[in-house]
Amino acid sequence: MTSFKTPSRTRTRALALTALGLAASLCGVSAQAQSCGLNNGKKATGQPIPVGAVVGKTGPDDFSASAGAAAAYFNCVNSNGGIHGRPVDYQVADDQWNPEVAAQVASKLVKDRKVVAMAGNTSFVECGANARLYAQENVMVVAGTGVPRECFFARNYVPLNAGPRVSATIATMYAARQYKAKKIVCVIPNIPSLGNWACEGPKEWGRKNGVEVQTLTIDPGSADPTSVVLQAAAQKPDAILFDVPKGLLVPMLGAAEQQGLGRKIRFLSAAPAYNVEVPKSIGAYWKDNFDTNLEFQPLESKGPDNQNWLAVMDKYGKKDDPRDTFSQAGYLAARLLTETLLKMDPQKIERASVTEALRQVADFRSDILCKPFHIGAGQRHNANNSGPMARSNGAGWTPTEPCLQADDPELADVRADAQKLGQK
Repeated sequence: MTSFKTPSRTRTRALALTALGLAASLCGVSAQAQSCGLNNGKKATGQPIPVGAVVGKTGPDDFSASAGAAAAYFNCVNSNGGIHGRPVDYQVADDQWNPEVAAQVASKLVKDRKVVAMAGNTSFVECGANARLYAQENVMVVAGTGVPRECFFARNYVPLNAGPRVSATIATMYAARQYKAKKIVCVIPNIPSLGNWACEGPKEWGRKNGVEVQTLTIDPGSADPTSVVLQAAAQKPDAILFDVPKGLLVPMLGAAEQQGLGRKIRFLSAAPAYNVEVPKSIGAYWKDNFDTNLEFQPLESKGPDNQNWLAVMDKYGKKDDPRDTFSQAGYLAARLLTETLLKMDPQKIERASVTEALRQVADFRSDILCKPFHIGAGQRHNANNSGPMARSNGAGWTPTEPCLQADDPELADVRADAQKLGQK
């Protein structure tokens, strides 16, 4: 994997390796530890295939786990035959949570490095900054984790995750059913195209089902944790739902504990809380008192894909790389792109042909996903719109609910596209 420096900083580090492997090799060999690509144990030495990613690594929180996972997976692919002998040259850039930097580094990847596709992107700002560029240059982005609305409303941007709106809607549905919550405060960063949109999913569901949902937007760069939780609690809700990165979430739960709010109000989170370290970080106070949505199956799932993800991470990733839901997303993004490339003539892999091949993806399956995934020729993409729930047990997570499908009318067009492709 290679990296390059951003125009505004002297460093853009290559992202941490995190990840992944196929449940079964793409040649049909049964699943094994570190299985990926051709799974032949031969190092790829042919002409490299340039693939890129843009992530928000340095800023309010490190949001790079998806690309780190994709990097590890591509390293595994390159050690196992590559794309019929051609290695993947994976190039990752840090947007520093800055739209201007995001535009600059994406242009360098697309126009200068001439990537054939992007995979594992994860950012709060790059979708809005770069969606037009990707469409104009005919580059498909198989993103690990999309966040703002633009990530899910662009023809050339395909997130593998469910997204903050779907995740928050599922958590809201769960809070109403599990805890009889009738009033919920949704806490969200005031990033453009995120706050109002992400919490509007819970609001729309609430309006149909007798649940009042209020939005509390916060500045992710300067929000005081105590002030945030007190503002939310002042609304006298039955539940407070966080839809913030885990770097912001943990201190907010710490502040809620100091104020004794966890014994008065139910606390839940969208998918960013789902990390193996979070239950230990927030402590015993939150045992059986904090629930989160999962955009994918549990991290400890025994499914062959999930087990192979962990095996590849152990061999090709760094020890301190996150083993979280965003890493699972990066695995899926890298696997989907690899699977697509392996079906192509390796001598005819170029941007236009890769884009066309990705648009043909109609039934991508993994035991990490609740349902089959599709890309298709639609004008936008949000095919992953189901997910489980889990509760902190003080040391880890206890699954509490299997896959729930978000009841959000905004998904009507996505589900219609799926039906056209033969999915139910």
